[in-house]
Amino acid sequence: MITAALPYANGLKHIGHLAGAYLPADIYVRYLRAQGRDVAFICGSDEHGTAIPIQAMKEGTTPRAIIDKYHALIKQNFSDLGISFDIYHRTSEPIHHETTQEFFTALNNRGELEVKESEQYYDEEAKTFLADRYIMGTCPVCGNTRAYGDQCENCGSSLSPEMLINPHSTLSGKPPVKRATKHWYLPLDRHEAFLREWILKEHKDDWRSTVIGQCKSWIDGGLQARAVTRDLDWGVKVPLPEAEGKVLYVWFDAPIGYISATRQWSLDTGRDWKPYWYDKDTKLVHFIGKDNIVFHCIIFPVMLKLHGNILPENVPANEFMNLEGDKMSTSRNWKLDMQDYIDDFINRENGGTQLADSLRYYLTLIAPETKDSEFTWKGFQDANNSELVSIFGNFVNRAFVLMHKLCKGKVPPLHADSMDDTDRTIIREIGETAKKVESLLEQYKFRDALFEVIDLARKGNKYMQEKEPWKKVPKGADVISEGNQHLIDNCLHICLQLTANLAILINPFLPFTARKMLHLMKVVEKMLDWENAGKMKLLSVGYSLRPPELLFRKIEDEEVKVQIGKLQAASELHKAALAEEKRQAAGDQPQAANQTGTNAVPAAKDGIAEEPKEPVAKPSIVYDDFAKLDLRVGTILTAGKVEKADKLLKLEVDLGSERRTIVSGIAQHFKAEDIIGKQVVVVANLAPRKMRGIDSNGMILMAEDKEGKLHFVNPEDKIAAGSGVS
Repeated sequence: MITAALPYANGLKHIGHLAGAYLPADIYVRYLRAQGRDVAFICGSDEHGTAIPIQAMKEGTTPRAIIDKYHALIKQNFSDLGISFDIYHRTSEPIHHETTQEFFTALNNRGELEVKESEQYYDEEAKTFLADRYIMGTCPVCGNTRAYGDQCENCGSSLSPEMLINPHSTLSGKPPVKRATKHWYLPLDRHEAFLREWILKEHKDDWRSTVIGQCKSWIDGGLQARAVTRDLDWGVKVPLPEAEGKVLYVWFDAPIGYISATRQWSLDTGRDWKPYWYDKDTKLVHFIGKDNIVFHCIIFPVMLKLHGNILPENVPANEFMNLEGDKMSTSRNWKLDMQDYIDDFINRENGGTQLADSLRYYLTLIAPETKDSEFTWKGFQDANNSELVSIFGNFVNRAFVLMHKLCKGKVPPLHADSMDDTDRTIIREIGETAKKVESLLEQYKFRDALFEVIDLARKGNKYMQEKEPWKKVPKGADVISEGNQHLIDNCLHICLQLTANLAILINPFLPFTARKMLHLMKVVEKMLDWENAGKMKLLSVGYSLRPPELLFRKIEDEEVKVQIGKLQAASELHKAALAEEKRQAAGDQPQAANQTGTNAVPAAKDGIAEEPKEPVAKPSIVYDDFAKLDLRVGTILTAGKVEKADKLLKLEVDLGSERRTIVSGIAQHFKAEDIIGKQVVVVANLAPRKMRGIDSNGMILMAEDKEGKLHFVNPEDKIAAGSGVS
């Protein structure tokens, strides 16, 4: 049973998330599958907790709309980058609510939970208790006036609502008051002896030192009872009549999502799910980032033990990955989202799946397995160009080129009587590399394992260079001597068998590349079984192979410059927004807007009311206001007049993951048949509006010239429907 931390479905996820939990888990699972092991790879969206309704407020929509939107996007991102879950589930599904409530009930009925009354912040106007994230005030550390009750996102300080200066509710804007409320708690202090024995003794030698260190710090600091319920209307309802208006805390509900997802996978496949969570011979491994260590090593194991489930055998948590010299941060806009990488390097077909593998390669190469690491665009370029292109890809390409040139495109025989020590050494290296890679993968040392694979390709290049089979052909000669042909055959036979081994060994890391190599060798996926690693008879003598194709392409300097420029521009925009917030908090008046040209602001034409012919300068906004807009590229699929409405067209617009009906007031400017297939920019998170009895779900952005003529605001080049506009 392999799990990867459930990502919050409140926004796009960046490559730091990918490197922390999902890529290492996928590498390990692909290796286990190649081993022929019985493995289930489980993940899904974490769709409860305050982060979801807060994001819904930011985007002016509902929590359900938020989780539906981001679940689909995150799931597709993982698929595009080759993360091969057996199921990617959702904690909003009924089977999860049922599983979680059963889990809570079992613990509560056995007296494993405690009930306590405490005082918590309450909004008298909104008539609700406030989670920490619903309380905002001035940070006592840096003076940021928009610090949350749990953290200041400006300076990163951990806070509590009591620490804030002039706290107020984000719901009503009023100062909160303290009120008594009752909650259920998991008394972790009862289980300290068990945790000391299980973690600090049984696993002190096989778990990562950073994991053991953090657990020891928590245990030595004294474990406290932890609330498993909270006053909130979004989440799994507490299944008790006296718990009206309460839900199960997301930290309690989310890890149970692994079990509910396994139950759903069982229903989908006909497999029995129980052995994966109850059989003592099952190996349970959690892949997480270091911010999840306490939950997966202390809290969830206590829950599992009390519920009769198996405990994790290992929790190989990664450290954090920084970006271009600074901590990766969604709130500070210093990040590289998976979606942005996919849009810029995969969907544009300037590399496709090969560049998915290039990202997987670099993230594994710099994996933060024992300490924080750093992603740089220059480092990414160098790793791709100097190692994937110049070492791995170069070796495979040279082997195929020479095989077609010197061996008629077929796998040549191996002549034992013509072999020398150089041949025997490289054959031995192939077998030893397979053993090293296997041992390192079993120890969760993915970075070291990848090095061994690339080093084998490096040794292959060195071997080929020493043998120089191209020099065995006399200049101007039509016939190659038997002795020279045997030397050529031996070199290329070994190189081609080495290539087949590289496909097996690289498959867990670069699955798209491995399958392209299978295509070139004209062999089936069965060859990737791990039992074949290290063998020298993977390709049959006399078998015809396809002509060579480049496995990788170079990353150009200009591409790196563009990415660094985008990162810096996003950061400057965030800094400007913060400066504006501070200025407004100080009571300064906003400066007059400087947009007076007719094309400075696109006019939205989805209402019936006329827009002014000359755009009027509007008050300045901060970045967070702009960020509330979900602007996406759409493709018009159908268009038709709305009955009894001269100005309205009814459009069906493809937004990639869905189709929307949008009523737009553009009928006097465009014929319906002329705009089918047109790409447009859509405000996708505008609240639905009924127009002439039709539900309109979005707004088309248009620009209006001085004569009142409308013009489409659309991308210069056709791009995938659903692409974001920023």
